[in-house]
Formats: sequence, structure tokens, C-alpha cells
Amino acid sequence: MKYLSFIRHSEKYRETAPPPALMAAMGEFVQRSLRDGTLVETGGLLPSKDGLRVRLAGGKINVTDGPFTESKEIIGGWAILNASSKAEAVRIATEFMELHRKHWPEFEGESEVRPMFEPGIAP
Repeated sequence: MKYLSFIRHSEKYRETAPPPALMAAMGEFVQRSLRDGTLVETGGLLPSKDGLRVRLAGGKINVTDGPFTESKEIIGGWAILNASSKAEAVRIATEFMELHRKHWPEFEGESEVRPMFEPGIAP
């Protein structure tokens, strides 16, 4: 089953580059996960100042340019996982967050993991 994982954290972490040791460890993690098939695709997102929101409320559509200063957390990156079980998806997300704990001790954030809808699999 495929899972969408995204990492949510304070936008303050976008003000400076992540530690080089974290980037190296994530590079190794991504390459290994692509080879073993547990990672389908991954990517990072630019700061919210470069984004926008399109909102439908009360029958009206509004577009708001970033930054989204009212947000306590933003989505900083995403990954599509190919896991045989929920437990395996948890293992993959935990390993990714462990890299942050080890190489960027002051980092605080969360990884949300959600099963993706696929035809033939009921939600």
C-alpha cells in the first residue's frame, strides 16, 4: 500500500539551511529507500512566502499569497512510501525523524503518515 508522508514544522527552520550532517544522512536514507522500493518519490517545499492558498468558503473562492504567518507549522517536505503494512510505514517515518533527532537536536516537528486512496481499496 502507498502512504503519503509529510513533515510539519515551524517555518523558522526555513531561515537557515539544515546541518550538513543531516543532509548527508537524508541523502543516504533516500538512496537506500529508493533502491529497496520503500520510497517511491520525495521532495522538499520552498518557504510559504513563495506559495499561495486557494480557499473556498461561503460559496466564494479567495486566493491568499504567502507567507502564512498565522500558521504555527508548515509542511516542509513530502514522500510517497510503498509499505507492506502500517507498521512498516511507521518504521520508515520513525527512521526519517530519527535522522533529525540525531543530526539536528534542536529540531522539533512531526511526520504525518496517511494511507493513499487507490482504486479497488476502500477508504
